[in-house]
Amino acid sequence: MAMKITLPDLSKGSLAGHLLIATHEVQDGIFAKSVVYLCAHNESGAMGVIVNTPVEQLHLKDILEHLDIDLPIERDQFKVHFGGPVEANRGFVVHSCEYQTQESLIAKDGIAVTASLKVLQDLAQGKGPAKGMLVLGYAGWSPGQLEGEIESGAWIVLPADKNLVFDTDNQTKWDAAISSLGFDLGHFSSQVGHA
Repeated sequence: MAMKITLPDLSKGSLAGHLLIATHEVQDGIFAKSVVYLCAHNESGAMGVIVNTPVEQLHLKDILEHLDIDLPIERDQFKVHFGGPVEANRGFVVHSCEYQTQESLIAKDGIAVTASLKVLQDLAQGKGPAKGMLVLGYAGWSPGQLEGEIESGAWIVLPADKNLVFDTDNQTKWDAAISSLGFDLGHFSSQVGHA
């Protein structure tokens, strides 16, 4: 018997600062088994970045060299990730909240997202965030599109967890997020309701 999930009433607030976990409904393409951190969600639509798809052949040092920024070798632990199919040449730093600037798009529950050259310059000078990743590109949804995908069972919404985002290995982030649900995803029904 499939377990029915009750969703929060999406009309009552923003899901920014939450995680979207792809369900088995999303089997193909770039979003299969993806974990997305939502940076914005309002009447204009939604925007988020995938946080579990590293770009193995590209390193932060390579990008900073292209921007004429020197990076100490020990700071190269920030991995480069594929954030989504929109504007793949646009960069965002998803990072721990002890570092914030006025350019930070969101800072909530220990996770911040900043889209400015300053965060990269500060990182190179040892003044940047302690934990994070450089994400290239993003995922975007038009007004109502994300809500429709959630209602159809494509995504499960979870509160963001900084340990999952920063301290969990990329290959196991999706599995860890699914495990945190407390039930077998195979019993998840695309028939959903609102609380």
